[in-house]
Amino acid sequence: MTDPRQVSVERGEHGLLVLSPAYRLTLNDDRPFARLETPGGQAFTDLFLAPSLHTTTGLDRTARLHRPTISEEPEAVTLTFRLDGGIWTDKRLVLRCDESGIDSYVEVAGDGALADVHLFGGHYNGQQRWGSGFFQSGAHFTRVFNPEPYQREHRTIPAAQSTAIDVMGTSLPGKAHWFFTPAPLVYAFQQDTAEPHMALGADQGGAPEYHGDQGEQRRVSPADRWLSASIVAPVEELNFTSFHYDGQETAFAFRLSYEGQTRVQGPFRTPTLRMAFAADPYDAIAQNSARHDQLGYARLDQGEAPEWWNTPIQCGWGAQCHLAGERGGRAPDQCTQENYDGFLATLEAHDLHPGILVLDDKWSAAYGTSGVDRVKWPDLEGWIARAHQRGQRVLLWWKAWDPEGLPLEACVLNDLGEPVTADPTSPVYETVLRSAVRRMLLEYGADGFKVDFSARTPSGPGLTRHGTAWGIHLLHRLLWILRDEAKRCKSDALVMTHTPNPVFANVTDMIRLNDVNIGQDVNDQMTHRARVTRAALPHHPVDTDNWPMPSLDAWRAYTQLQPQLGIPSLYFVSHVDSDRQALTPDDYALVRGIWAQWRAGRGQ
Repeated sequence: MTDPRQVSVERGEHGLLVLSPAYRLTLNDDRPFARLETPGGQAFTDLFLAPSLHTTTGLDRTARLHRPTISEEPEAVTLTFRLDGGIWTDKRLVLRCDESGIDSYVEVAGDGALADVHLFGGHYNGQQRWGSGFFQSGAHFTRVFNPEPYQREHRTIPAAQSTAIDVMGTSLPGKAHWFFTPAPLVYAFQQDTAEPHMALGADQGGAPEYHGDQGEQRRVSPADRWLSASIVAPVEELNFTSFHYDGQETAFAFRLSYEGQTRVQGPFRTPTLRMAFAADPYDAIAQNSARHDQLGYARLDQGEAPEWWNTPIQCGWGAQCHLAGERGGRAPDQCTQENYDGFLATLEAHDLHPGILVLDDKWSAAYGTSGVDRVKWPDLEGWIARAHQRGQRVLLWWKAWDPEGLPLEACVLNDLGEPVTADPTSPVYETVLRSAVRRMLLEYGADGFKVDFSARTPSGPGLTRHGTAWGIHLLHRLLWILRDEAKRCKSDALVMTHTPNPVFANVTDMIRLNDVNIGQDVNDQMTHRARVTRAALPHHPVDTDNWPMPSLDAWRAYTQLQPQLGIPSLYFVSHVDSDRQALTPDDYALVRGIWAQWRAGRGQ
């Protein structure tokens, strides 16, 4: 049990001081803020204590912030603030301060459909001295780390810049961050007057390197600390699509986007937002995952993986893209049995024998129902059976969310009654999906799925569905149905996703690092993704991916790095599709050597 002296509260004439070995929290009765500092008094933030939970019919606000009631336990001190005014019949902010961090959440009662929920920020008119309007928390930090990869691949951004972690994304402006959906719901903040740009090299141990504007480098000293802010909650509470950091000069707030899709009738409690100090951002992610595990919100260790899961992977997508570049048309048109026979023949000619084969987009006739396209694949069952005879396993590419071929009652609909996505809360869709999984694994003989397009999670007001799950929770529901039925069919079925988040530990078997961002350094970005993945889901194997590549030289460099990050993965057969450069005999020898070394290291 924690020593009761580890967390204490001191009452003064004008406020409170909460002390722990990891931080100190100071409240002044004259200000609606709580200052969070290191034990040595280094201020990181002034937390604004009057949150706003808006609904589709009203904007929330606070007219009075009461002094907190204090509850002291052996392991924690809890401060509860009553908030008067606004649209709720009751509203309270709770700060539970334990030895290593602070758990915060808001409790409300009333009726309404949640829109934006502002945490440590909100509308306030309770003290004439400070004026009125929307207030934010004070930022004494200068840099913000977001684990979700964005198009420019910045590891940190200036504190005055806004960012988000979400379950959406596409190639359109402002949405080019589909690589992880979702990434861990963790931000980390650092004080650094030089405001360096953080870039990670291939070194997997120690602290990250920093590269300033002139390219100078320095190592983070053990005395440097990061403040993390992360969501710690069971997946059933994650009915929002985005976790926003809203920044401006010297100030910030957090925001959860519920989009009018969560109805409150009676009491409601926001997911817990935990603030704690960490050695670096990846330590912050690991702390977040460990806490989920400790509280029973996630089981990080899913047991020993079948050996075949860790064999080299060959995915045909890059080769399909090369053929489309040569022949014209779209890459999905090149997913044919004839072409894949050719891919395997080329690999066999160069003595390359992958353990896992991935049939990519589009082997099926309709995305929503996943029935084989017999024109493209006249004998899919025989093709998979022959792979099994060679000791290879086969994964089928599965496009999440696509409603192609589904009845309306199986779909999320827009205002015009048109399908937007599949609806995992629909009993009709669940029946369709489970039937499709059984067909793919038992009739066709496949061994699992490469899940893609999870970033097409439906988002926005006005969309209708059958159940109540939304946002992150809705995506989890989709993957749960897929994996649950897969395991019923084959206990060793492999479900591969790009969801390195602790609450997704039970709906994925392997994390794929996802598409390469060819506009930025390949090895740096993939190293970052691997570090995020290992911190979030330390027991899940990692598919290193391999497509696209800006050049043959970049492909060679990344191919050599792959075994340090996870399972070697090959997407090309004869050419790198972006510049149509042909693989050389030395390139095939490179892959052979890496695969042999990988297998030897695993005793295969």
